[in-house]
Amino acid sequence: MRLTLTTFLTLDGVMQAPGDPNEDPEGFRYGGWQVPFADDDMARLVSAWFENAGAFLLGRKTYEIFAGYWPRVTDENDPVASRLNRLPKYVASTTLQSLDWANSHLLRGDVAEAVKRLKAQPGHELQVHGSGRLAQTLIANDLVDEYRLWTYPLLLGGGKRLFRDREVGATLRLVESRTTSTGVVVSTYQPVGPVHSGSFPIQDGRLTHGDEAFWARR
Repeated sequence: MRLTLTTFLTLDGVMQAPGDPNEDPEGFRYGGWQVPFADDDMARLVSAWFENAGAFLLGRKTYEIFAGYWPRVTDENDPVASRLNRLPKYVASTTLQSLDWANSHLLRGDVAEAVKRLKAQPGHELQVHGSGRLAQTLIANDLVDEYRLWTYPLLLGGGKRLFRDREVGATLRLVESRTTSTGVVVSTYQPVGPVHSGSFPIQDGRLTHGDEAFWARR
């Protein structure tokens, strides 16, 4: 299975509590910041992605939030609820002892190794939604095959962030980018390898090695 990571972010990288003030209030006063930007474009994109889900991989907090909400949506025609309620859900947690939501499974032991085993199974996408701490573990172990980042035109100044310092950099390729009617930029990226660097040399007062063409395109 391909592992896809979908995250809602502000321009300054905050991912904390996008959907509700009580979602994750720890040291955070802007919970629910995503809600005013919801529109039909968001509904269409989310529905299309959920149609490709084969299973879900969630952190404890996101699992508890989802488990408290989605089982109450019983409409089988709802593309999100029907899949979340029916498909396997794998939960990374060191504190939970049991899971009540149907078809939910605890991941035991080393999370990265457990996820590698899940990815080796046949099937559609293994989807991660939110799950900040888990997402950082997956990123650090290069387990994400595709990033789906929703960037909202907000600056919150503080809060939990998706990307933290890492020992080794990585290059991503932009696969697709869309903008919703409310100004949210939805970008899809795939990892393509390590970071490559360079410089723009000057010889005899001129840019060389084709760099003139580079600057002409700026």
